[in-house]
Amino acid sequence: MEKAVEEEAPRQKVLTPREIVCELDKYIIGQDQAKRSVAIALRNRWRRQQVAPDLRDEIAPKNIIMMGPTGVGKTEIARRLARLANSPFLKVEATKFTEVGYVGRDVESMVRDLSELAVNMAKKDEQEIVESKAAELAEERLLDILLPKKSEETQEDEEGEKERILEVVKSDRDGIPSTRDKLRRMLRSGKMDKRYVDLEVTNSNMPMVEIFSSAGMEEMEFNVKEIFGNMFPQKKKKRRVKIPEAMEILFQEESQRLIDMDKVVEKAVRITEQNGIIFLDELDKVAGKESSHGPDVSREGVQRDLLPIVEGSTVATKYGMVKTDHILFIAAGAFNVSKPSDLLPELQGRFPIRVELDSLTMEDFIRILLEPKNALITQYKALLATEGIDLIFEDQAVNSIAEMASKVNDRMENIGARRLHTVMEKLVDEISFDAPDLTEKTVTIDKAYVVEKLEDILEDENLSRYIL
Repeated sequence: MEKAVEEEAPRQKVLTPREIVCELDKYIIGQDQAKRSVAIALRNRWRRQQVAPDLRDEIAPKNIIMMGPTGVGKTEIARRLARLANSPFLKVEATKFTEVGYVGRDVESMVRDLSELAVNMAKKDEQEIVESKAAELAEERLLDILLPKKSEETQEDEEGEKERILEVVKSDRDGIPSTRDKLRRMLRSGKMDKRYVDLEVTNSNMPMVEIFSSAGMEEMEFNVKEIFGNMFPQKKKKRRVKIPEAMEILFQEESQRLIDMDKVVEKAVRITEQNGIIFLDELDKVAGKESSHGPDVSREGVQRDLLPIVEGSTVATKYGMVKTDHILFIAAGAFNVSKPSDLLPELQGRFPIRVELDSLTMEDFIRILLEPKNALITQYKALLATEGIDLIFEDQAVNSIAEMASKVNDRMENIGARRLHTVMEKLVDEISFDAPDLTEKTVTIDKAYVVEKLEDILEDENLSRYIL
């Protein structure tokens, strides 16, 4: 398995910390210290794989706690990091979990969910490898449906009749390949896309049986499905579908047959253990001192259950046992009421890197509106361009939008960059509604338009509380 990890690493482009930060800069404004920390943590994973095997297992991942108000980029940093690393990534809220013995999800379910994501990733990779072969087989099956093989004719006793049949069969065989090739060309050129065919598909729907057990409800659901799936034969039904849809169904069936699921599961467990990233949001909500009336179930109990997973333990999943020793945990929270020091000492020790993210200023808002690849203004321009509308934002208008978002954040709850989404939606509401009917295809948003649309809402505090 160790050899497999070493072989897998060179195939992916290994980014340096500086390159990782540059990639994150394309989508996230500011927060340089947080970017540096996650870049080092990701690079350390690659470094660990280059270390001698006897020491490799001793090197623990450098888990991170990100502290800062909502909407400043904590989740986005973790999500983009996972995409760069091509790693299975799971975001969970710590408040979803409750102490074992109480109703709620147990903490091990996040490892099961992560392994499920890894299996899907590994399966997709394998599907890409067998894609050309599966497409070829699917095409042959579709041609068999369009041009069925002739049934064998009953042979006669007379010798002359036998010779006649043999000649007919021979002449048919000579003719079929040319017909088949003609159909193949028509199929590839799309000339048959509107034609329907009758296709026999497997009906995979079966009743869901939920059983609660100590192993976790997800596990029992799988086991029951597997048992009943093997007991009863798969039902097949005929569907009348268009040629492109039939091709897709056959392609999926052939891909499934060509993929070695044992190999997929083995690879998925490996990437879960070595490359998995779990983003624990709202960790501050389960941080807090012990209640004077006994342990607080929703806080300290959850921390105690999280501890073995973060420290490193083995979790039973439907794909086998998964070790969590080298999964990277990135925790986040506002920590405006509680502090990281309120966490259990053992849990604190498992998050050696602490990063504080800055609140966003008006200048940051201007940059968020304009600079990232997925900038809000770019998104709205692209959306309205589908209606033939050329949406233009003047510089003064952008400044006014940022200023108003910043003011609302100061006056009410600070929700960071999410406030820009609310302000922008209110601003372009009328244009979005009228877009299909507009005769003037160029719409310019200037400062006066922004003030006209938003000034009244800002002045009325009650109105701004509900609208912005």
